[in-house]
Amino acid sequence: MGHWFYRNILEPGKLPMLLALASFVLTFLATRTVTRMIRAGRGPFRNIASGGTHIHHVVPGVILTVIGGFGAVGSGNHGPTAAVCAVLFGVGAGLVLDEFALILHLQDVYWTEQGRKSVEVVVLAAALALLVLGGFSPLEVDSLTEEERQSRSAAITTLLLNFLLVLIALVKGKLRLALIGTLLPLVAIFGAVRLARPGSLWARRFYRNRPRARAKAELRSYHHDRRWDRPRRKFQDLIGGAPDRLPTRDR
Repeated sequence: MGHWFYRNILEPGKLPMLLALASFVLTFLATRTVTRMIRAGRGPFRNIASGGTHIHHVVPGVILTVIGGFGAVGSGNHGPTAAVCAVLFGVGAGLVLDEFALILHLQDVYWTEQGRKSVEVVVLAAALALLVLGGFSPLEVDSLTEEERQSRSAAITTLLLNFLLVLIALVKGKLRLALIGTLLPLVAIFGAVRLARPGSLWARRFYRNRPRARAKAELRSYHHDRRWDRPRRKFQDLIGGAPDRLPTRDR
């Protein structure tokens, strides 16, 4: 266990990734704390405006992400510069993804139901980064044997097969499983073989003339959403704050 922790977490080459992930999570939590205080009218924090225009924190987030990203590319994986750039990138990414819903809808939906998308994306991004930090490689390339790595045909076949499974899961409307499946092929297989979600591209194309499959998919989706929707909402409210019943522009 200690050897795995050192090799996958404390290894010098992975320190920037660890710093980026830590700064990303801490920035998101700090940002949500501040915005919730502003929303409640507590503390010294206030919205920032310039010339009557509300400055969303996605703006400095984009700037920090660009600076940290380009700096990380130029500095490599070692040295203090790489560490600083990793922190800048993590902070910027935390600010940007905290307002992912704003970017998606092109309007301020921070405290609305649509704003929950920001929390979902942040949690998913943190989970993917944690998997990468833990030693999981996209499409499980690291699991190939030495002989398989020397055989280009075997490596290419493995990559294409995993990519196909991820693509099928995505077309079936299973975005979370598709993203996680890029790191864990078993998850991609699970998403690819399960029934598609109603309304997905796969369901519209292949269930059109199959009423039994369509009805089964709708029933399974209903039971799944009914089982997990309330716990998911409680978790989102816990870390991101409950949305307003009516959309509001001021926060």
